[in-house]
Amino acid sequence: MAQLIKLQDYVSRYAQDIYLYPSRYVRLKKKQWEGLKEKWENGHGQPYKDLKNESSPELPDSILDKIKSRIRQPGTVKDEEIVPESPGQSDDQDILMDADALTSISSIKTEDELKQHFLDNLLPFQLKWASSTLMERSFIAKEFTHDRTLKFLLQRFPDTFLILYKPIFLLKKAPVEAELVLVTPSAAICISFVEAEEDAAFVGSKDRFWIKKTKNKETKILNPLIALNRTEKIVKSLFDMYGVDLPVQKLLLSRNGYFDYPLPPYGVQFIDKRNFEEWFLAQRGMKSPLKHMQLKAAQVLLQFCQTTSVRRLEWENRPGEEK
Repeated sequence: MAQLIKLQDYVSRYAQDIYLYPSRYVRLKKKQWEGLKEKWENGHGQPYKDLKNESSPELPDSILDKIKSRIRQPGTVKDEEIVPESPGQSDDQDILMDADALTSISSIKTEDELKQHFLDNLLPFQLKWASSTLMERSFIAKEFTHDRTLKFLLQRFPDTFLILYKPIFLLKKAPVEAELVLVTPSAAICISFVEAEEDAAFVGSKDRFWIKKTKNKETKILNPLIALNRTEKIVKSLFDMYGVDLPVQKLLLSRNGYFDYPLPPYGVQFIDKRNFEEWFLAQRGMKSPLKHMQLKAAQVLLQFCQTTSVRRLEWENRPGEEK
């Protein structure tokens, strides 16, 4: 499951310590999966149906009680259950599998179903990491909680892939919206998704507009290379400025349609319905661990991203702080 290190202009704990959180996430996720799988294999799912009943005599030491006590008493939690606190981070947001997620494992029949259940319950956790810190939070638009493309990226790519999803860069005090940037151990890939109806064909050219063809209709769409080229230019210039030695690639991607570009421009990879599966499996098969240069690249990009957030209510007017 890829890691969401920046979502639009939301505050992100990855921006505070990019060298800490990616490896911590991988370790924590692995620990939680192994624990959940063990419970499922041993037939321990049934009791979790009563998790919300705190007075249940069968669960005097329920998971829900533990979670509540941990939230009330920060600093008393084991490393494998909640990410340990570091400056600027929030432990009470870092439980991977909460009580609600555990209530339904008894009805799961196969390991594949269990994996999907686990991945689905990691999504809210990742959105929290990409929108909150100990002292600040951002308000997530509802569109992102149901964004199928974001879900696809997070659930289908390796843990070592770091995602900046629709980031807004702040360059010379001016906000600039960018396309998706996927920072892998071997490259930074700028990606534009060009998708519409099933089997739509996108006729490319150097003009400002392309033609989208469906069975009975032709419409104009803005040339997706305009935004993609802008994103690549930003990423390359920042890498050059800070000595980041990581290739920058450009990719136009359509999972359900086709590209028709007789003389495609140099330096752009076109992935459509014909070759998507091959490209996708190659990315999924990448076994390389997190690399120092990859993390440096992510740090540089995050440093120039705009952040819009508010101070958490629990930190307002704290004793000893000036108003």
